Amino acid sequence: MLRVGNLQRSIDFYTQVLGMQLLRKSENPEYKYSLAFVGYEGNPAQAEIELTYNWGTESYEMGTAYGHIALGVPDAAAACEKIKAAGGNVTREAGPVKGGTTVIAFVTDPDGYKIELIQRPGMA
Repeated sequence: MLRVGNLQRSIDFYTQVLGMQLLRKSENPEYKYSLAFVGYEGNPAQAEIELTYNWGTESYEMGTAYGHIALGVPDAAAACEKIKAAGGNVTREAGPVKGGTTVIAFVTDPDGYKIELIQRPGMA
């Protein structure tokens, strides 16, 4: 679960920039929060990310416990180009991980969360 400062902005990033689908969305007026679940190929075929907007809170401190979300992609360089073309922020271009051969890249979502793209050539 990621706490976000603007739910629609985050939904737009994960769907329009990263190509996920909005799986479901709910509002809880009594406790003043909204939820959106995004993912690839629908539930339960793949993992989901829960986006939580606590009404009236526009930003959060990242803290030191959070590292990043990792997503497998067939071609990290192509994914970076597509993300940049959609207005996304690529913070590390595709290339081998330090001390290894696995190709990775990093992007940042609108709330500053890091997302690692791990190249998995056999993915469709």
